[in-house]
Amino acid sequence: MKKTTAILLLLLFAQSALTFGQEYRIPLYSGEIPNSKYTGATEKTEKKDIILISNVQTPDIAVFLPSPRFATGQAVIICPGGGYWVLAYDLEGTDIAKFFNSIGIAAVVLKYRLPTYGNCTEPYKVPLMDAQRAMRLVRHNAAKWNINPGKVGIMGFSAGGHLASTLGTHFDYGNKSAIDSVGQKSCRPDFMILMYPVITFTDSTMHTGSKEALLGKNPESSLVQLFSNELQVKEDTPPAFFVHADNDSGVPVENTLLMYKALRKKKIPAELHILTEGEHGFGLGLKNDHVASWTYNLKLWLNWLNTKK
Repeated sequence: MKKTTAILLLLLFAQSALTFGQEYRIPLYSGEIPNSKYTGATEKTEKKDIILISNVQTPDIAVFLPSPRFATGQAVIICPGGGYWVLAYDLEGTDIAKFFNSIGIAAVVLKYRLPTYGNCTEPYKVPLMDAQRAMRLVRHNAAKWNINPGKVGIMGFSAGGHLASTLGTHFDYGNKSAIDSVGQKSCRPDFMILMYPVITFTDSTMHTGSKEALLGKNPESSLVQLFSNELQVKEDTPPAFFVHADNDSGVPVENTLLMYKALRKKKIPAELHILTEGEHGFGLGLKNDHVASWTYNLKLWLNWLNTKK
């Protein structure tokens, strides 16, 4: 009897530990994964100075929850970058999630499918499809995770920033007649955090590698326009916070400026931080206090945003 009680207590403790302050994973889809085809390939994780994930087969979310005592009710879904070829999973994913937990914000790292490995029936659709599903899933679990469903944002780095801005300009408010209760939830983000993002596929400052990875080498002009997100801003596009280095030689800062200008034209609130240094892919910027200052500015902006709703 004592042994049984001890086991039950251990299980309850383990469940509690997974609920707050630690990571646990949830598949994006139950049952068959839409827009996918079997190739026999397997997902690859490469661990060097950062963790790189490629050939994603089963998309999921890793959930990081802060202590309930300090939770603000806000949540951020994080899209790591990697040119739509790989995911910089810790540098632009789990490391960022831990930062958010430290300021009382729930964080969800999205492991989304990549359009470059032949395991999708319509490759260009799958990153957005996975991001939309992640937003619905977070709102579906909001009460369980101590999250306000009206305070869920999207964040992305580089090509992940393109995905985040795509969700911010290509969303719906849910299908109330959907059999799947998750599908009934809105996938509109309440805010966007765009870190040195790829934005345009039409301007001369485009990141050609991301464009070709997502749309192919000779895409139709209509698709190029559709995924040039500075051209897709509407009145209900959510507010945004931008960080970009002026000396970024990977994704030119003009990408951010184009999106910022488009938001201003629609009178959508946006905050812009252009750093003189940092180059591309700095993540938290922990080795440089100047670059790392973006995290403090983001905290202030999120605090401001939290007072508006």
